[in-house]
Amino acid sequence: MNYALHLLIYLSIYGIVAISLNIVSGYCGLLTMAHASYFAIGCYTYALATTKLGLDFIPAVLLSAIVASVMSLAISLPAWRLKGDSFILISLAVQQMFFSLFQNWTTTGSEPGSWANLTNGTFGLSSIPKPTLLGMHIADIASTAALAGTMLITCLLLSRLLLLSPWARLLQSMRDDELASRGLGKNVRLAKVQAIAISCGLAALGGALYASYVNYIDPTVASLDESMLVLCMVLVGGLGNVRGPLVGALVLIAIPELLRFVAIPDAIASNLRLLIYGLVLILMMHYRPQGLAGNYRME
Repeated sequence: MNYALHLLIYLSIYGIVAISLNIVSGYCGLLTMAHASYFAIGCYTYALATTKLGLDFIPAVLLSAIVASVMSLAISLPAWRLKGDSFILISLAVQQMFFSLFQNWTTTGSEPGSWANLTNGTFGLSSIPKPTLLGMHIADIASTAALAGTMLITCLLLSRLLLLSPWARLLQSMRDDELASRGLGKNVRLAKVQAIAISCGLAALGGALYASYVNYIDPTVASLDESMLVLCMVLVGGLGNVRGPLVGALVLIAIPELLRFVAIPDAIASNLRLLIYGLVLILMMHYRPQGLAGNYRME
């Protein structure tokens, strides 16, 4: 039972992050490789807010979302003039910038959490407290799963509300023909800034939930591998609707776990599971390039 609840928590975390990325990639048509950086900003902000400032869960989560939304300007300002391959390269630069920041913001001999050693470098931050919500300390896995599921449903409803609004139709028109949208008098620059800020803020919510669950973070949460994983979830599930990213998160979390129960010799088990996993993804993308539940295919 605990194993199933553990998977539910991870599904909720990555479901939130995949939903957030869909706003940028599925509705704005901007393929970004820096989304794990904003997930990590949520992790680190939550960790520092709870350990150093003594904030409870909700204020720390909101602070994480605000910080990530402000830091999203590193992506949204280049998006004013760049798109396609150029924007991807900029997002890779931003990804590496934040990863290096988390990995190197440390000074020998300084106390963890001080300005000279804010991220504690490669050692990361530990002893992150469990959530405290409305005076209740959420420590067991069942209550954590309930909290994670509630956050996922809230983010899902929020994204559905946003993506069924006229604002979402502006994003789609900008994605399909930005020049025509400008010709109609639409402020596409503001729309990009708003969409990326909301997307990064939601990703930070997932990061805060992750930090509160595992109680330890290090710079690997901002690695390129994490960005690729979230991007694969969105592409596999499908772009351009609310359900696609959630389907992708479910598939990419479930497949590796299901392969654990396949009778494979221990000597080759890990490599063979990765091979099967990659083959399934390749076949799926070949026969269903728009994703399992997608309406839009990234060109």
